[in-house]
Amino acid sequence: MITEPALAELRATFADRLSVAPPVLAEHAQSESLVAGGLPDAVVFPRATEAVAALARWSTAHRVPLIGWGAGTSLEGHALALAGGVVVDFREMAAVLELRPEDRLVRVQPGITREALNRELRTTGLMFSVDPGANATLGGMAATRASGTTAVCYGTMRDNVRGLEVVLADGRVIRTGTGAPKSSAGYDLTALFVGSEGTLGLITGLTLRLHGQPEAVMTAVAAFPSVGAAVDCVMAVMQMGLTPARIEFLDADTVAACNAYSHLSLPPAPQLLVEFHGHTAALDEDVSRFRTLATEHGAKGLDWAEKQEDRTRLWAARHAAYRAILASRPGAKAVVTDVCVPISRLAQAVEETRADIAASGIPGPILGHVGDGNFHAILMVDPARPDEIAVAKGLADRMAERSLRLGGTITGEHGVGFGKLGLMAAEHGAGWQLMGAVKRALDPLNLMNPGKLVPGQA
Repeated sequence: MITEPALAELRATFADRLSVAPPVLAEHAQSESLVAGGLPDAVVFPRATEAVAALARWSTAHRVPLIGWGAGTSLEGHALALAGGVVVDFREMAAVLELRPEDRLVRVQPGITREALNRELRTTGLMFSVDPGANATLGGMAATRASGTTAVCYGTMRDNVRGLEVVLADGRVIRTGTGAPKSSAGYDLTALFVGSEGTLGLITGLTLRLHGQPEAVMTAVAAFPSVGAAVDCVMAVMQMGLTPARIEFLDADTVAACNAYSHLSLPPAPQLLVEFHGHTAALDEDVSRFRTLATEHGAKGLDWAEKQEDRTRLWAARHAAYRAILASRPGAKAVVTDVCVPISRLAQAVEETRADIAASGIPGPILGHVGDGNFHAILMVDPARPDEIAVAKGLADRMAERSLRLGGTITGEHGVGFGKLGLMAAEHGAGWQLMGAVKRALDPLNLMNPGKLVPGQA
């Protein structure tokens, strides 16, 4: 709880950029999934790094937690105030600061969204590649080490963040990384902060790697006789050395939801959505090889979307899959979970997960970025039924345990927040305690997004 003198000091510094209005506090206590937390004490909307540094110094002086906020699209409660404090909403720090097309680099503030950045880049022949589906902010995507549909080809945020500007808990501002393509100069501090979920500092600037816009794009959708056949086809595609820009899996329940919500007419069967980027001649060869592999795995109705409007419609439907699935059970909320396994174990992981969900009585469509072994389950529950919520959380825990058994991870892209905090020791062992030691070294008062990612601090 913020004392009145501390709040008065904060008002004097931030004036109209501070809010304690109940609707604003409630807006910043919402989650995209069933993970819930408490209300913050205040929300601040900084406009510059210097303001964030001043806020951090105030936080240290008054022992008040700070929680970073981007677009609020995270799924494991990353941006929720578990013990009050101040939410730092970066929506007013959303500028492109510097574009260096010759180096394929751009420097941005954290509040700009990936879609807004790509609109800015549209006439340059360059693009920012990481696409998590939601129109998330770049700062939030770096903080959670986001990935998405294009990661199989272009990499995750880990691969596309060259440098950061970060405000530490005591108000110091540090800059990590350089414009050089590589460095061997000491600890990789950029990698440390990418994925730290705001527990080590607040990201106030990012230098991002850009890619050339592809000369040609081909998108296909293929229906398969079974989940196993679709997943086996994915493994064959990757083992054959094909490099799709995207390769997405939708089970039959997801397809039905997308058909109803986005007015599609896909066959009611497991589907792969595949997209290839590149030069026309190379694409023709990739398309031919994929067609052969898909046919060998029993694909029917292999359709190619060559027109931009057809591709846009397909991928818009894929990105709307979460909303489509929720709409298939009106009034439902979702326990949303993801895991990532080695490609060789993908079919086993998906099949075992499907069987577990089918036996539970909880609707749980499966979809995912299967080209890199990452898949999701949308476990729909009646929020007024504690028994359903308990069953869904048990399913999510078993998905994570199954992934670890198969050599994978408890989360490929959603992150930990506090929703998966209880699973971290199983994945990292003593390494999780080491993460806690790093946290204590940089944030000894535990003011940066407390209660998330690392072991609890006294």
